[in-house]
Order: sequence, then C-alpha cells, then structure tokens
Amino acid sequence: MNILAELRSRFEQAIQPLTDNPSRYTAMVRPAGDRRFGDFQANCAMPLAKLSGSKPRDLAGEILSRLDVADLCQPPEIAGPGFINLTLRDDWIEQTLNRQFADKRLGVAAVARPRSFIIDYSSPNVAKPMHVGHLRSTVLGAAVDHILRFLGHTVVADNHIGDWGTQFGMIVFGYKHFRNDEAYTADAVSELARLYRLVNQLAEYHQARSDLPGLRDRLTAQQTELEQAESQADNDKSAKKALRKQRSNLDELRAAIAAAEQRCQTIENNPDLKQLADSWPNIAEQARQETARLHAGDEENRRLWEEFLPQCLKAIESMYTRLGVSFDLSLGESYYQPMLADVVDSLLEQGIATISEGAVCVFLEDNDAPFIVRKRDGAYTYATTDLATIKYHVEQLSAEEILYVVDARQSEHFRLLFETARRWGFDRTEYRHVSFGTILGDDRRPFKTRSGDTVGLESLLDEAVIRARQIVDENDDARDTPELDDTTRAKVAEAVGIGGIKFADLKHNRDSDYVFDWDKMLATNGDTATYMQYAYARICGIFRKGNIDHDTLRNSPREIHLNAPEERALALQLLRFSEALEETVADFRPNQLTQYLFETANVFSTFYNACPVLKEPDETVRSGRLKLCDLAARILRRGLELLGIDACERM
Repeated sequence: MNILAELRSRFEQAIQPLTDNPSRYTAMVRPAGDRRFGDFQANCAMPLAKLSGSKPRDLAGEILSRLDVADLCQPPEIAGPGFINLTLRDDWIEQTLNRQFADKRLGVAAVARPRSFIIDYSSPNVAKPMHVGHLRSTVLGAAVDHILRFLGHTVVADNHIGDWGTQFGMIVFGYKHFRNDEAYTADAVSELARLYRLVNQLAEYHQARSDLPGLRDRLTAQQTELEQAESQADNDKSAKKALRKQRSNLDELRAAIAAAEQRCQTIENNPDLKQLADSWPNIAEQARQETARLHAGDEENRRLWEEFLPQCLKAIESMYTRLGVSFDLSLGESYYQPMLADVVDSLLEQGIATISEGAVCVFLEDNDAPFIVRKRDGAYTYATTDLATIKYHVEQLSAEEILYVVDARQSEHFRLLFETARRWGFDRTEYRHVSFGTILGDDRRPFKTRSGDTVGLESLLDEAVIRARQIVDENDDARDTPELDDTTRAKVAEAVGIGGIKFADLKHNRDSDYVFDWDKMLATNGDTATYMQYAYARICGIFRKGNIDHDTLRNSPREIHLNAPEERALALQLLRFSEALEETVADFRPNQLTQYLFETANVFSTFYNACPVLKEPDETVRSGRLKLCDLAARILRRGLELLGIDACERM
C-alpha cells in the first residue's frame, strides 16, 4: 500500500470544494521532515487561504472538518500558521505491516491499469567496443525496465543496435587497407576496434587541420567583441548576463581549438601516423563511400559486414552477461533499412516532408534547421531509422508509451522526432526522452584514461572487481576466523564491484553530471551499494547466528507488535517501499529508489543498535523483531535486484 498516495487521495476529497485543481495542493502532503511533528505533514492550507482570503489556520480547520483519516491516523493537529500534522495509528501500522510481511510482493500492489511500454536503451555501435559512455543508458534503462515490470506493466526492452552506419564504412576501409592479418586471426574484435579508431583518428586529424584556421579567426573576432562589450557594458543585470554568455562562448571556443590542436599534435608527433595521414588526405570521404557501397548492396562489403557482425555482437553480449542485462529485442539499424524508402515516400505523400535543395526534410515550427530524413546524396539518416522504428513499435508491438534512455545531448533530435511522428499519424502513443548527464573524471571533463582515450567498459568492470576483491579480502582476513573461501570471495567481489558501479550511477539525479570516484563508490558506509549489501548480509548473519529458519518464522502465527520507537520507525520505513517505487517511475528517476534503500539501511542500523534481537528474552518481542529483520532484508534485496544489483548473504 502506498500510504502517501492514500493520504493525498483523502485530502483531495477534503479540498475539492476549495479549488478546481486539487492535485496541485495534494502534492503538498509529504512525509514530515521532523518526526516530532508526526509522520506526514500537509502545507496546503496556506496557499489555499490566499485564494479565498481566509486565515490559514481557519482554512486548515475547514479542511480537517471534511478530512476522513480516522481509520489511518490519530486526530490531526494544526500547527503554526496552518500546517496540518498527521501521525499514523500504531495499530494501523501493525496491521498493515503484518499484511506486508505475509505478502510475496512486499506490500506493492500491481497497477490497476497496466500499460504497454517499449524501452529503447543501451544501443551501442557494434563496430566499437562498449565504453563508459554506454554505462548510464544501460544501467538506467535496465532499472526502469525492472521496476515497470515489477509494478505490473508490459515491457519490451529494445536494444536498437547501431550495425549499419558510418562506423562500418570506417571498419571496411580500415580492413581493406590497414589490417594486421595475424591480429585479426587472434582476436577479430580487437583488431576491428583498432582499425575503427585508426581511420577515425586520421579523419579527425584532417578535419581538425581544416577547421583550425576558421576557429582561430572566430576566436580573434569574439575576443574583440568581448573587449568592446566590456568597455561599453552598463552595470545592470542584463548586461552582466550577456557578458557571462560571451565569456562562456569564448571558453567553449578555446576548448574546441585546444582539442583540435591536440588531435593534430598526436598525429604530427608520431611519424607512422603522420605518414598514413599524408597518404590518405581524403580518408573520411573514402570511408563514407564504403558505407554507401554497403548500403547499395556491394557484394564484397556485404560479405565483410556479415563476417564482422556476429563477432562484434558476441563481444557486446559478453558485456551484457556480466552486467546482468538482457533484452527482448535486439534489432539493429539494418533490420529497418528495407523500410526507409517507404517512410520517406509516406512523409512526402502526406505533405509532412518536402524536398529542399535536393534533401527530403520535415520543417517544424520554432525550429530553424529542418529534420532531414533523406540527404541530397540519397542516404538516409538516424531520423529515418527512428521513424521506421516507431512505426514498427506501434503497429507490431502495440506500444502505448516509448521511452528513449539516451544522453541529454540528443534532446533536440528527440523533440523533432516525436513531433514528426505525431504529424505522421502516431499521435496516440506517448513518447519520452529519458535523458541523462555525463560521467566526469577528476578534472570535471568526460571520464577518460590517462592517455585521453574513452574508458572501455570491460576495463572499468575489471578494475571495480579488483578493487572490491581487495576490500573483501581485508575485511574477511581481519576476522578472528575468516568465513569466506576463495570462490565465495570472488563471487562477493564481482557483486560488490559491479554493484558499486551501477549504484554510483543510479544514485545521482539522472539529469546531473557526476564525478567518478572509486573510493566513494566502494565505501562500506554512506550512500553506496556496498553499504546496502552489507546491511542485507548483516541481517542474514543474524539468522545464521540464531539458527533461525526463514520458513518457520514466516509461518509463525505470532504477529509483529511495536514496542519501541525504533521498531515503529523501521516499520514505517518498510511500509513506504511501494511509495518509493511509484515515485521512481513517476519521472523515471531511479535515484528515488536508491535514496529509499539508503534510508532503510540507516533506519535498520538504528533499530538494531537500540533493540536486542537474538538476546531479547521475551519470545513474542523476539519473534516480532526477527520478522522486522526478515522483512527489511527482503525489501533491501528486492530493491537492489530492481536496480540490477546482486545481494550476497555473506560478505
């Protein structure tokens, strides 16, 4: 049962005579920030009083006269200027908690009206090894996937793999001109990745050399403009804001120049790379031509694509296996390729798209640049493929809502995509870009290796497990008698290391960038997966030490009774599990669940330190406390599982 939702529903009935928009004010019913003032607090009387010109305390009294919560709460109290404080009845908490204890779903009811969701997440390009940039989409998407399924929705997890784009042209070109046959035979995927990086590096070098003169001219012009603006600026807020914007633009331009110069220096300081760059001045265009040949059905390029693809997919699947992530669909861009011509024809026939300078474009209001669905050279775009995918999802999978778990830099693309899809006739489906920020290094720039390369996902996971193993070994060796054999230590290290990476990502508001920090991520205290995993293992240890059989306890007729304030606090926290899950999916923010689990572990620790469990002499009290422990463990484990994190019984 979601207590907060129930209270808000009761308040809605009480305030309906006062406003046409009661939900705006029922949102002001929240858990109390200070338990001295009860369990929940409603602050809606003050803003409602402004509408009617009433005194807030008088209006609070009027609300209470219509509020029916006697079965849930002690008589509500009015405090201060009009706060309404609510304290749940202990007998109601006990009854509800005992039902939750007996419920396999831990008190979380399945939704009354399930929806059909498609979640598009992870979506790597198969021509390149997965790297840290794929982490957030994969981890966020999987967590949302798990929680929606647990709540009773129908979910199709779709990994929209990039298996047909320009990266394959780069690999084909590299394979034809730069491959190392011995390396390819030994490890095809690593060699293909090297070829991709090499061709891309050479193409970026030539682009950087071409861009630098113009970038430097822009820098000179912008510096002059800024100097003039600074000398003429008034001291008002708008002028200061304009200057800040100009300085920010100048900083971004300097960073772009520095990056371009670094690309040039990397090549020019390496004689072998410089020789290759000089030999292939048009490498970017030549790689694009290889892509065009593939798309046109060139026999050799098609054969190479079919040779490369299974090996690349196998490498990606090994990463998903390690992360514990699976998909219902893994349809690559190539699957939709035969549909793209029909998409463009349909848009043209309906007058949604027009031909502009040889390209087929959708022009949308409030957007200067067109949404291009076919380029002048006849090539299709990501927009075309995404529209074909929407058509497939709606017509073949009956999608009611489609979620795209993709980084925030793609916001403009999805805004245009959704509007075009609605115009095209797919306006009964809801679309949502579940955006997220960037993982940063200590320098607050995108997380890179010391050499400046993007961090590979496999190496990141390996490092996490190695560090976690050191922690596990140190903790177990510090015991008088170590408890874990080598196999168990390895299993725990895998759970702690990979769980730590996942939790460190999920605990942040998804819109925020965050700094990757190994020490914080694997700490045994604070807001980390390790802390929650230890809390779960600690409870399992209570049952081992007391030789308590879980099934016997769960079938015991003895009920939970609240004999101490710490028991009541833990009981109320456990009852809020349903609320945490519903808040998580309200805006697809798993940090709501991570925060709940952290608070649950904290409240349990306070309970355990204050209330003897195995040493409690009263058998009825001891049984109730064991049940509280068991329920807390089940909720911690289930919560971590929904986040894609393993919980170990021994650590």
